Amino acid sequence: MTTELITTKTCNKSFCEDYLLLSPKDVGFFDLIKLLFSKHISHRKFIDCPDGTVEESFPHRFIIFISILAQKVLHLVDKPLGWLGSAIEFGPNFFDANGGFLKLLLNLLSGLTYECNLGKLVLPNKESPEFSTVIGLLDIRRDLDNRIKHDDPRYSSALAIMAAKSAYENQAYIKETVEKHWKMEFLGFFDCWNDYEEDYTSQVFMWSDNTGDAELIGVSFRGTSPFNAKDWSSDVDLSWYHLPGLGKVHAGFLKALGLQKSQGWPKDIEADDQKPYAYYVIRQKLKERLEKNPNAKILVTGHSLGAALAIVFPAVLAHHEETDLLSKIEGVYTFGQPRVGDQNFGEYMKKVLLTHGSRYHRFVYCNDLVPRVPFDNSDLLFKHFGDCHYYDSFYKGQVLAEEPNKNYFSIIAFIPMFTNAMWELVRSFIIYYQNGPEYSETFTCRGWRVIGLLIAGLPAHGPQDYVNLTRLGTPELFKLSSAAHGPQDYGVK
Repeated sequence: MTTELITTKTCNKSFCEDYLLLSPKDVGFFDLIKLLFSKHISHRKFIDCPDGTVEESFPHRFIIFISILAQKVLHLVDKPLGWLGSAIEFGPNFFDANGGFLKLLLNLLSGLTYECNLGKLVLPNKESPEFSTVIGLLDIRRDLDNRIKHDDPRYSSALAIMAAKSAYENQAYIKETVEKHWKMEFLGFFDCWNDYEEDYTSQVFMWSDNTGDAELIGVSFRGTSPFNAKDWSSDVDLSWYHLPGLGKVHAGFLKALGLQKSQGWPKDIEADDQKPYAYYVIRQKLKERLEKNPNAKILVTGHSLGAALAIVFPAVLAHHEETDLLSKIEGVYTFGQPRVGDQNFGEYMKKVLLTHGSRYHRFVYCNDLVPRVPFDNSDLLFKHFGDCHYYDSFYKGQVLAEEPNKNYFSIIAFIPMFTNAMWELVRSFIIYYQNGPEYSETFTCRGWRVIGLLIAGLPAHGPQDYVNLTRLGTPELFKLSSAAHGPQDYGVK
């Protein structure tokens, strides 16, 4: 039995009504096969659930099987994937630190000896404001679109995706982006502790937008790194806790936000500057900021895993009856958000958002894989709620009940997805001429598009398309939000 599972099983879970926790690290093949043929899932050592738990549904057991298998594969490729990501990041940052490829080449070919030139080479500094992660290399834009003013319905969404994209970068990069490129106030960067992983797994930053009539305090959670297998494992994990009053919520997202081991969500904890928890530190910083300006509003955003944290954050605020903070949330803007909870959670959140008048924009670009996980069918609990702001590969938008092909894996959708991936690769070479130089795609981004010919929907998860749709989308569609709708058309989808 894995150390992870031993630790999990020894934790007190009295804070929840029910739970199902998967631990795939050391599961054997035959143990996994037994899951398909036995309804007594509590007998499986890689599943932590109450004693006597029975799962009668074979389709449900099969989906758990696929989830564990996918996580197992991701654990196996964790280090190679990380090395690949580091290599991809090193090249462009190395050339940039040395004045570009041509200048570097000229220096090496000059009359100086190789040893002298080697001494002049500058290695990339991952903490410098010039260093870009893979996400930053996919889309190098740092400026806001100056054509989108405060009275434009797209303003909050366009600001939100730029913040969600920037959250992947280091503190110095984010600070420079906020202060020099956006002309706004940087309020802080927080590297947050995960009690269960016993590591700093969550990053979030805050900023203040005073460029309009009223202050807008922004909170942006970092999302899934393309070459971080642990992040992808969270997206495909089916583990959950059933929290009283909230419903069933994805366990990985709760842990990343600050779920306390053996305690759940106590309203207050003893502050620890060395181990800040995302939910508690952001809640405190918001209260402090609002004391200075009670009229300020709050914007919460994130991409991918960060999008999941962005929508769970107000859920925990509501759980703690933080009505003052909730009433200040202007909107929650998520991009490429995975499913986070069951139908009861969706019903709970629709009431929270409607009660406090908060907007909820859940954006999905075309065949993006992540909004279509974890799997959703009649046998499984994970459901999206609220409207889906869906955009195709021509950045034409619709407000739908659910994104098309909601579970990604579909024989019918197979050919259209790969055809669309080919079009997106072609588009990367012509979008410059169609929409202007700010939409020009980098070589890194085009290489990412090529991967779409193998795994359609993976490149569609990158933030570059979400930035594009907020700038090229029809402004009228951005006026619509889930909180603006009545109960009759705001149900769980």
